[in-house]
Amino acid sequence: MSEAHANAPVSGAAMDEVVARKRWSRGRLAGLAALLLALVGAAAWWAWQPSGLRVAASELQIATVVQGRFSDEVILRATVQPAQSVLLDLVEGGRVDEVLVHDGDKVKAGQVLLRLSNPQRQLELLARKSDLAQQYANLSSTREQLEATRSDYRRRLSDLALKLKQQERQYRRDAALAAQGFISTAALEDSRDRLQQYREDYRDEQQSQARELSIKAHALRQMQQAQDELSRGTKMASDSLAALSLRAPMDGQLTNFTAQVGSSLKPGDRVGRVDGLGRYKLTAQVDEFYLARVKRGQQAAIELDGGATATARVGNINPQVQDGHFQLELLFDAQPAGALNAGQGLDGRLTLGQAASGLVLPNGAFVNDTGGTWAMVLNADGSRAERRAIRLGRRSQTQLEVVDGLKAGERVIVSSYAAFGKYAQLTLQ
Repeated sequence: MSEAHANAPVSGAAMDEVVARKRWSRGRLAGLAALLLALVGAAAWWAWQPSGLRVAASELQIATVVQGRFSDEVILRATVQPAQSVLLDLVEGGRVDEVLVHDGDKVKAGQVLLRLSNPQRQLELLARKSDLAQQYANLSSTREQLEATRSDYRRRLSDLALKLKQQERQYRRDAALAAQGFISTAALEDSRDRLQQYREDYRDEQQSQARELSIKAHALRQMQQAQDELSRGTKMASDSLAALSLRAPMDGQLTNFTAQVGSSLKPGDRVGRVDGLGRYKLTAQVDEFYLARVKRGQQAAIELDGGATATARVGNINPQVQDGHFQLELLFDAQPAGALNAGQGLDGRLTLGQAASGLVLPNGAFVNDTGGTWAMVLNADGSRAERRAIRLGRRSQTQLEVVDGLKAGERVIVSSYAAFGKYAQLTLQ
């Protein structure tokens, strides 16, 4: 071997070997096909559940639609209240000097409950009494002056009337003498002139006295009015002083009486109330959904202690909604024979309309979530629930009247949909 041949690179061509290609066996191909089919089935199953949500059936409330009788009523929890109550609001303020009763005591109309002191009111009353006494004195003096003036006027008018009468007689005599020629015509004219003068003086005196007496009488009436005003003011001051003694406005039981000796109270402060005894009414809070359907005069059945039932009717309705409820007042048709206590709670049912036959579903929280326009309805075996449009009619606190979308025997999820309301289908486990 030559040196050049010895240094040439080795190609490795002599070591290459042809390998035969391996083919899939029929068993392997069958396994691969089964795997592909399983994957496709799983994908189809997943696609079949668009929500992909599984829910435990034990966590749901499920009810059945039945053909039954819908009772159009509202369940109430009513509170017993006195039929008549009078609030004890102070007319006058002051310092509490004496408390004569206690909270819960039975009182009689006119009974003094507490006494206040108010030196300012006492001084005002004294000042008004002084002004009134001065006005009485002024009015009395003016009346005396008026009577004296009237007496003087009567005397002066009487003197003028006498002179007029005398002159009339004198003129008649002078006229007779003048006709016989015993006196002159000038003397008769003088006599007639004097008669005319007396007549004018009498008339002027009458008119002057009437004017002066009218002015004095007007002044007297004004003084009388001023006295009446002072009398009314004095009476008001006296009533204000009397109001410092708070009295019971009617027979009843004292409630929430909070006055304490030594405390200072202002006009308008409320120190309690007096509740009438023997007659009661009820107040109840009702969901705002029923506001448009509750009317005066509707009847309610009230359950009393011992299993007895009393009937009551809706009286006043307060339409103001607070926290989703409005308040109504119920009046007993006849006062219950059993003892009732203010603040006692009673159960009742308020009838809103006539009962009717039809499809009925128990009421549940789902109505608040859906507005009653759709519901989750279970399939025959109860494994799935689908969203379905429905239409409800009247509602009570225990029942729903089904108008459309459901059939008797179908089962519906009636608990809250808050957790799955966006899903169209559910799988129940």
